[in-house]
Amino acid sequence: MEKRQLGNSGISVAPLAFGSNVFGWTIDEKVSFDLLDAFVDFGFDLVDTADMYSTWVAGHSGGESEAIIGKWLKATGKRSKIILATKVGKEMGDGSKGLTRDYIFKAVDDSLRRLQTDYIDLYQSHEDDLDVPLEETLYAYEMLMKQGKIRAIGASNYRGKRLAESLEVSKVKGYPSYISLQPHYNLYERAEFEKELEPLCLEKNIGVISYYSLASGFLTGKYRSEDDLSKSARGGGIAKYFNERGFTILSALDEVAALHHTVPAVISLAWLMQRKSITAPIASATSIKQLSEIVTAVDIKLSHDEIKKLDGASDY
Repeated sequence: MEKRQLGNSGISVAPLAFGSNVFGWTIDEKVSFDLLDAFVDFGFDLVDTADMYSTWVAGHSGGESEAIIGKWLKATGKRSKIILATKVGKEMGDGSKGLTRDYIFKAVDDSLRRLQTDYIDLYQSHEDDLDVPLEETLYAYEMLMKQGKIRAIGASNYRGKRLAESLEVSKVKGYPSYISLQPHYNLYERAEFEKELEPLCLEKNIGVISYYSLASGFLTGKYRSEDDLSKSARGGGIAKYFNERGFTILSALDEVAALHHTVPAVISLAWLMQRKSITAPIASATSIKQLSEIVTAVDIKLSHDEIKKLDGASDY
């Protein structure tokens, strides 16, 4: 499988990332282990998590996903098989959050302990912290890189102006630069990324790891009516896509999927993979069957006309 360079980091990754926010939420530890094993066996390597996964679950305080990955790494010894990405900054169950130097120093040690590893390949600012100078955050990352605790840094949920400002600070001060961006981007949610962020990422060679790549499951095509919303824990967040544009997109996905003898989810991911700016879309799976299906997206080559059809259906 052809690997892709993650921005200017020198790190190469397979073109699909596993989103582990489902670990300890919709799937238990055993299934999580099985999925990680299968993901690696299929030839993939980029595993994305965050320290605050899964604070939204009753009784959870954050760190649950990282802890499961750490147990898997200890049990299997497969640390060298994966590119491990996690995040810092969003609120944990105890209310702690942010991108101050001291908080980052504490948070990275907490993540390393849960992950049972001595380094993180990609450490990402989970969201911008307007109360903290960019210099302070980037200085903290420089210290962590010098200590060998992280290899590269990325940004998530940053606006274009702030990302550009951060890159300029790194250049002027000689601090590490964000080499990747994790935006909300998929065939339905296009406008914000394409107008504001994509040009900057292409200009600065910033790798892009899109999240909600399947629009919380809507782009799989299994949610087509109100009655379908009870099919999963994410169902409640999908109703917003039930509109003329959403169903036009599903119709186009159905047509293209039929031509490739596959399903809409695979075409949705293939569309992202063929976007010039995208390094690796993030997708989750809760069963080996789901995973074995979505990984086939790397083998799909959409024609110019097929991309034009999907672009037209999702035009904004």
